Amino acid sequence: MTVKEKMHAGKIYYPSGEELMREQTACLDKLYEYNATRPTEGEKRSALLKEMFAEIGEGCYIEPPLRANWAGKFVHFGKNIYANFNLTLVDDTEIRVGDNTMFGPNVTVATAGHPVLPELREKAYQFNIPVRIGRNCWIGAGAIILPGVTIGDNTVVGAGSVVTKDLPPNVVAAGNPCRILREIGERDKTYYFRDRKIDFSDL
Repeated sequence: MTVKEKMHAGKIYYPSGEELMREQTACLDKLYEYNATRPTEGEKRSALLKEMFAEIGEGCYIEPPLRANWAGKFVHFGKNIYANFNLTLVDDTEIRVGDNTMFGPNVTVATAGHPVLPELREKAYQFNIPVRIGRNCWIGAGAIILPGVTIGDNTVVGAGSVVTKDLPPNVVAAGNPCRILREIGERDKTYYFRDRKIDFSDL
């Protein structure tokens, strides 16, 4: 099995080789260009994202700076995804995100990890496990999503959470480690924040 095959098969591997490094560096050059764009260069940003990402739907907006090991090469974004400042994608293998999901500032989505065994870490071995985030999720500021996690549709992850395990659809979850606090329910149809009521006539 080649290094590139191991990258996407969940195997332990050593990220090396001139070809691999050249490919990754070319990706990072595009990411550098993206992060150097001006706020008025929206069309250039959109064009670069289509070059950088494996897949990116219409209406996506990623606020620079964006950080990504492979500049999104293995990232699949649906439509109308919004990411605030400093989204970090440790995208050594696939990250899939559904339509209408939002990321607060300083969110990290990591697919890569390192063995706990010191002898292997000492030699810089790593492994990658895909991450999947459903549609219409809200990932709060500073949240960290770890390798192998799947988050269901409509779920809200609170700011500063460390998501170590899968989360089902339609829940609010928070904490370190992240835990389900409650299901999204009837009260959410009336209140948008604490005791503040939704005024649908004003929307």
